[in-house]
Amino acid sequence: MSPSPVSPRSRLRLRVSAPAEAHLRAGHPWLYEGSVREQNREGEAGELAVIYDRRDRFLAIGLYDPHSPLRLRVLHTGLPVTVDEAWWAARLDAALHRRAALFGPDTDGYRAVNGESDGFPGAVIDRYADTLVLKLYTAAWFPHLPLLLGLLEARFPGFRVVLRLSRNIEALAEGVGLGDGLTVVGTAPDGPVVFRETGLKFEADVVRGQKTGFFLDQRENRRRVEGLSRGRRVLNAFSFSGGFSLYAARGGASEVVSLDISAHALASAGRNFALNPGLGAAHEMVQADVFEWLSQTRREFDLTILDPPSLARRESEREGAIRAYGKLAGDGIRRLAPGGVLVSASCSAHVSAEEFWEAVRGAARRSGRRWRELRTSRHAPDHHASFPEAEYLKAIYLQLEP
Repeated sequence: MSPSPVSPRSRLRLRVSAPAEAHLRAGHPWLYEGSVREQNREGEAGELAVIYDRRDRFLAIGLYDPHSPLRLRVLHTGLPVTVDEAWWAARLDAALHRRAALFGPDTDGYRAVNGESDGFPGAVIDRYADTLVLKLYTAAWFPHLPLLLGLLEARFPGFRVVLRLSRNIEALAEGVGLGDGLTVVGTAPDGPVVFRETGLKFEADVVRGQKTGFFLDQRENRRRVEGLSRGRRVLNAFSFSGGFSLYAARGGASEVVSLDISAHALASAGRNFALNPGLGAAHEMVQADVFEWLSQTRREFDLTILDPPSLARRESEREGAIRAYGKLAGDGIRRLAPGGVLVSASCSAHVSAEEFWEAVRGAARRSGRRWRELRTSRHAPDHHASFPEAEYLKAIYLQLEP
């Protein structure tokens, strides 16, 4: 990595507030604009900026982004290091090595690099068969794309790479000739990419789909649902492209209902079932608002999965989201047969795991029915979170007494 797009100038130097200094020493990877107390000059997106402590000692180095309130994404703290191509190569190899033993030949869809938690702040890389999807959350990566793509090409020869961008940097990307969904290595896909997850085939819309094209983060919960499904009538609410539905069908469910408000998502679920003939279970697709349908239906199920999109995209929505999770759980429990299982999940980072779990437990207590807690779960190993703000996924499994 070149030290800066404008190397003739002096190194960009920052000094920060005392609380920010303490957070950085503790390993937090973010520095916000309001914590910068001094800098020697204006910086450009992608420069390597060095933070010095109050005694003028090296504290940290990171990617600078003048366009974001998150002004610096930390790469390294402690003793000074040289951040060059060899340094980045070692960091990428370490991330790939962490995943080497996680997946067998029946799985070629997983997260290869998980942003800050793998030392690539503001960037994630997902693999779908022979396609890599690189999603960027900061313009600081734009100057370093050639280096990163070169490292990926060396480790994944013959793979294509598709670039995805968070909305806040799309306009900045246009200025440097980049765009969301652009194929930056190889030939652009002519449609969804098909990949395998524990032997099941799924399609991923890597160019226009949500996230990077599929919800890879729920893999472990899907596996658990498969083990709970034999002989059960299963409702997969907020089904999206049917991930939980296919696992339930393979697990021996007697029937599976995929419920989603999006016709586009249900069509994808139908195609995913077509990719996996012979699963056996009767599959029904229902297009409806989940909150309304659950509160009005008289149908009964033996296993219900509630996996909504984020209900709190900002802190101000947290309390409302907690109430909504409780209502969803209550409605789901009302439609469960004796001995039925509720699997309730949340991807709202602004709602803590304990707040979410307690909302679901509270709904179970208010139901007046006898129940027991089977388990709670957090992030899958390829989506590990190394700092609090990276933690978002949680699930809870409750079973009603027969």
